[in-house]
Amino acid sequence: MRLHRLTVTAFGPFAGREEVDFDALAAGGLFLLRGATGAGKSSVLDAVCFALYGELPGSRRANRMRSDHADPQRLTEVVLEVTLAGRRLEITRLPEQLRPKKRGTGWTTEKAQTLLREWVADTGDGAPGWRAVSRSHQEAGEELQQLVGMSREQFCQVVLLPQGDFARFLRADATDRAALLGRLFDTERYRRLEGWLGERRREQEARVQADRQRLRELTSRTAQAAGVDPGEEEGADAALGWAAVLRTGAAELLTVRELALAAAELRHGAAQAGLARAEQLAHRQARHAEARRREAALTADAPREAADRERLALAQAALTVESALRRHTAAGTAYEQARAAEEEAREALGRRVPDGHADGAAPDPQAPAAALAEAEGAVRAALGRLEAAAAQERRLAELADRAHREQAERHQAEQYAADAERWLDEYQARAAARRDEEDGARAAAAEADRLADRRTEAEQRVAAAEQRDRLTERADRSEQDLLALRRAALDAREHTLELRQRRLDGMAAELAGRLHPGDPCPVCGSAEHPAPAAAGAAPVREADERAAAAAQQAAEQRLAEAEAELAGLRLRAAAADATADGRPWQELVDRLAELTGRHRTALQAAERLTVLLQEGERLAGRHQQHTAQLQQARERVASRAAALEALAAEQEALTAQVAAARGDAPSVADRAARLGRLADALVRAARAARTAEQAAEQLKQAADELALTARQAGFASPQQVRQAALAPTELQALRERLEARAAERRAVAGELADPELLAAVQAGPAEPAAARAALQAALAALRAAAAAAHAAAERVAALRGLGERLAELAAELAPRLAAFGELSRLAALAAGTSTDNRLRMRLESYVLAARLEQVAAAASARLVRMSGGRYTLVHSDGRTGGGRRSGLSLLVVDAWTGTERDTATLSGGESFFASLALALGLADVVTDEAGGMPLDTLFIDEGFGTLDEQALEEVLDVLDSLRERDRAVGIVSHVADLRHRIPTQLVVHKSRHGSTLRPAGPVAG
Repeated sequence: MRLHRLTVTAFGPFAGREEVDFDALAAGGLFLLRGATGAGKSSVLDAVCFALYGELPGSRRANRMRSDHADPQRLTEVVLEVTLAGRRLEITRLPEQLRPKKRGTGWTTEKAQTLLREWVADTGDGAPGWRAVSRSHQEAGEELQQLVGMSREQFCQVVLLPQGDFARFLRADATDRAALLGRLFDTERYRRLEGWLGERRREQEARVQADRQRLRELTSRTAQAAGVDPGEEEGADAALGWAAVLRTGAAELLTVRELALAAAELRHGAAQAGLARAEQLAHRQARHAEARRREAALTADAPREAADRERLALAQAALTVESALRRHTAAGTAYEQARAAEEEAREALGRRVPDGHADGAAPDPQAPAAALAEAEGAVRAALGRLEAAAAQERRLAELADRAHREQAERHQAEQYAADAERWLDEYQARAAARRDEEDGARAAAAEADRLADRRTEAEQRVAAAEQRDRLTERADRSEQDLLALRRAALDAREHTLELRQRRLDGMAAELAGRLHPGDPCPVCGSAEHPAPAAAGAAPVREADERAAAAAQQAAEQRLAEAEAELAGLRLRAAAADATADGRPWQELVDRLAELTGRHRTALQAAERLTVLLQEGERLAGRHQQHTAQLQQARERVASRAAALEALAAEQEALTAQVAAARGDAPSVADRAARLGRLADALVRAARAARTAEQAAEQLKQAADELALTARQAGFASPQQVRQAALAPTELQALRERLEARAAERRAVAGELADPELLAAVQAGPAEPAAARAALQAALAALRAAAAAAHAAAERVAALRGLGERLAELAAELAPRLAAFGELSRLAALAAGTSTDNRLRMRLESYVLAARLEQVAAAASARLVRMSGGRYTLVHSDGRTGGGRRSGLSLLVVDAWTGTERDTATLSGGESFFASLALALGLADVVTDEAGGMPLDTLFIDEGFGTLDEQALEEVLDVLDSLRERDRAVGIVSHVADLRHRIPTQLVVHKSRHGSTLRPAGPVAG
């Protein structure tokens, strides 16, 4: 990296435009940047850092970039011309700043700007020149950082050598040195690797402990399933052998129980067959008695059945007359309806006669249908003669409406013309006011963009603080709950052990409770049990012991889950606290509320910009629109006046014709409506009269047909037909009742003739109660045998399943234990807690120690020359006391005494050139770490005032040797003696109106 030219405008202490030609300064290899205290020497270096990274160095980031001495109209700007990785670039940066509004009064915010250009041999027209690369802050920043190869912190530590920082580094303890080296060499990945190994070790340890717990639980469950005391075997292999013995005993017991079950099943089958035979005999005897009872009931009901059959015959005869009866009823109903409709139509005609009388036609409402039809034809003819007059009347109404519309349009056009003239008079004032509002809205938009980023960061911190407080509260509550869970787990374990001991003590009574007279004893084999053991006051059953073990396992599982949850809560709370920067939630909320209010205010003001721009476009369009509107309105006023004159003449001619046709009616349409209503009434009356005549004829025909059909069916009159007829539902019910009685007679006869029922009656009385009692006894014996066999089978199946799970767990546990041992050794080695780690040095400390060793070697090469061959720096990896970090110690070797001593024992001048050598050495190592990019320009900031004349000469000789590779070194100092030793100089002058830069020495001419 080589600097060529720097131009600053209104930056820091520089009020105007100042330019630095680094190519001229670097011609001699060594140049001096001097000036009075506070003149702005360090601001030149700040400008270089700002151009490359868009930010000031870390120690001066709070400084304002905008010069207080600058003209308000002059914007702060930094332009740096630099060569990076063989590419000559020009970087232009303008920070966010306030400037006066171009129109009106007040200030507006100018957004930050970045421009990256590159010098190329051909810009497109065959000539060399600058070509734009990017205008994006982010894109340009990523491009520059990739070319420089260092972060901003590394650049400020390596290129802008701050002597004060390295003097502190020289005397710092291992922790402070680790902080600086960690930032420069990015050892975060090794720290993460240490944490990852530790986390993996803890996870693996939890799995192994869980596997061991599973082995203990399976052993306990196997003992419970076998009904024995848990064994004392240690290890999976011993547990497997013990479980095999238990499975063999359980299988033998199952064989005995299955034989007893088979015998009980045979006895139960014989009892079931006896009960079935007794129940069948009792059922057949009951059926024969029921048949006798039903036969007596049918004999008593015979007279009523004969009456029902006679009623059915009459109803079926009436069915042949039913259709004629329905037609006569329907004809009578139709005739009555037609007569009512005729009377209503004639009454309506009588009310319409006065309307026709006014026109010379007055028909008789009681006339026959033919006369009414003839009168309707005469009325229709009169209506035809009024159609032409009605058309003229409608035309006259249309002309009146049109004249009204023309008059309204003429008035509207006159109003449009007046509005357009008034709007055009106000246009200029409104346009000027809108332009002022646009300037204010643009300033608010820039402020809103800046506040949005700060508000987003504040929201993240508030959310993190809220999450931290919530997680901390949950962790505190979980810790209290954890104590209760621990107590519950211990109580459950003690309860299980107590029950197990009590059950062992009462095992003899439990075995005695299973003995039955005549059954062999499972212990001695005897069928006699003279003195079985008695149970205590509160015996413990196997189910009680299993329930206690299950409760213990559940309590221990809840305890493990609660411990894991508490660890997770603490870890998440720490991460959230780091994001919240360790600040209280309320403080962050207040800050967020302030930023939100300011951002909302700025947004509300900025939202007006789009509205104002749209309003400006609308105003321009409306100006053209109102100009055209004024011209069109004037033309419409003239055309409407001519149309009104023509309409008035036509109206006058039509008015006389319509008056003659209207007569005494309000209008021609009213006179035509009266005649139309009369014609409609005549039509309805004639149609109703004809319908009534037809209905009377149909009623007479239906009466003749009904009388004839009744006589043919055997009835004397239609009245007898109506009395004999039944509703369809009643007729169907009568038929079904007679059919049901016949079916019941046939069924009773069949039952009484059944040979099985006759044989059952002749046999003795059935006794199902005795057979049922025998079956109950056999069933009880079968259930007892089945329960014993089922329990034995369940024990065999449980022991088999548990044995398989023990075998699987034993196969899984061996490789996990081996992997856990290897991972534990590796994690302890990386964390520095292993005995194999002789220096007790963590992995990150080991990497940093290697980098520090490289830095010490590179620094010693220059320190030997600066100290006249007396001092060298060496790295020490010896252990330190007090629990502090090992491996990051620095010692100075004194060649005059042959001893090593602490760097804190160096004098002020010795500390200066030792820290300078350390800074140069660190610059070389960081440069190699960043990819070996050459650093052709370096700056050394202050510290030369502590050197005597000889030491100053030696230091300058070392710095002068840096020119061997065409490297330029700039010394920032106000030491007077350096003015005579370094001829090439850049002088910073300060005044009340701001600082200025001017070259001195060979470059001044």
